[in-house]
Amino acid sequence: MSRTFTLAQIAKWIDGVVRGDAATRIDGVAGIREAGPGQITWLSDDRYAADLRVSRAGAVVVPSGYGETPMPAVLVADPERAMVEVLGRFAPPVPRPEPGVHPTAILGEEVVLGREVRIGPHVVVGRGAAIGDRTVLHAGVFVGDQTVLGQDCEIWPQVVIRERCRLGDRVVVHPNTTIGSDGFGYVFAGGRHVKIPQIGTVEIESDVEIGANCSVDRGKFGATRIGAGTKIDNQVQVAHNVRIGPGCIVVAQCGIAGSARLGTGVVLGGKVGVRDHVVLHDGAQAAACACISKDVPAGSTVIGIPAVEHRQFLRDRTSLRRVPGLLEQLEALARRVDQLEAAADD
Repeated sequence: MSRTFTLAQIAKWIDGVVRGDAATRIDGVAGIREAGPGQITWLSDDRYAADLRVSRAGAVVVPSGYGETPMPAVLVADPERAMVEVLGRFAPPVPRPEPGVHPTAILGEEVVLGREVRIGPHVVVGRGAAIGDRTVLHAGVFVGDQTVLGQDCEIWPQVVIRERCRLGDRVVVHPNTTIGSDGFGYVFAGGRHVKIPQIGTVEIESDVEIGANCSVDRGKFGATRIGAGTKIDNQVQVAHNVRIGPGCIVVAQCGIAGSARLGTGVVLGGKVGVRDHVVLHDGAQAAACACISKDVPAGSTVIGIPAVEHRQFLRDRTSLRRVPGLLEQLEALARRVDQLEAAADD
């Protein structure tokens, strides 16, 4: 069933001020270009001002003090933050298993279940595992022996969390991610690659979110750790004994090699590669596709292959753009030298 709200109601949610008809009714949210008369959109960057002038949206959320708009507006301090609330209000209910344990689920001996857990069809929970209050395990999840999940976690379909791993409270893991797989460790002996036993585990602190199709390897010994509040995008590889600090952002298709360390608030753009044992100190940032082969100081931004400090990268690129012209000058000078030498011979 669709729900509609007035602009006055929406403004109250987001501590905004209505400009125009506060009785305008809104039944959904869409982008500036796609929004129709019954939908609300938002503008947080002047690059889209031209789109707003021709938008069919019924209303718009804009920064406080923003100029006239062709439709009623809600003025707020931070449109992006405000839209988090608006989207949440309009979001349809998320399908979840019914409270309790589905008849097709398999629970091992000595499993401890908290209050109001939801365990969906074909879930397997290993011996001695513990599932915290209100945690949801969607269809097909595997939880290994002695693994501990905190309260209010949401583990989406087909996630594998192997034995002896620990997840804090409010951890979200999206479909087909594997936590606690063996780290990639071999020694070459006797003419073949011999596997090194990976006897460690994985520890994930509270409020972490991990995207779909990620791999977080267990430690060779000790633990691979992900700090509180860190958010990891889809298709990310976290190798054995990596330490990721709190509040980090790791974007899609990053690969973090064994024993690398990320400090607090580190940001890795898409497809960043981090070499083993490298340290990215607090607040470091890496642009997309950077290949990081040495430590990055706190607060620095690096870019390129191999990664260098971004201002150095810009200087290098500027110099490279001059190379074709310099080559032409060099060729001209070489021709002139040849001419002078020929004249001297005469």
